[in-house]
Amino acid sequence: MPCVFCELIREDRAHWVARGPQACAFTPRDPLAPGHTLVVPTSHFADLFDTPSEVLAEMTALVQRLARAMRSGLDATGVNILSANGPASEQSVHHLHVHVVPRWPEDGISTWPTGRSHHQLTGDPAARIAHALAETEQRS
Repeated sequence: MPCVFCELIREDRAHWVARGPQACAFTPRDPLAPGHTLVVPTSHFADLFDTPSEVLAEMTALVQRLARAMRSGLDATGVNILSANGPASEQSVHHLHVHVVPRWPEDGISTWPTGRSHHQLTGDPAARIAHALAETEQRS
């Protein structure tokens, strides 16, 4: 199945904001706010789970530079950083992407979830995560 972001990168059809060797940024077709930008890896990685750490580091650095540029260039007083990863997250394009959305007081949008998950777990979720993290680090 073709990847829309890979096609944009390969065919140079995006409205580019920044391009680097491992990460690039462009404006989406239907922005949530003026200046809304997507940051993606230049190589295809489906989501956060299969993206190498060094690529994530370059993406995160680009996200921070964009946020600073939105504050100084657009007079944004805040930004939302949004990314959906994996089947249960409502990820719409299966190429890792991070939305950087500039925000202003009373701009009319809300990006914070309004409800709580109905999913139930047994035990302490934080302890389960800490245990899984320790196991992963031991294997590395």
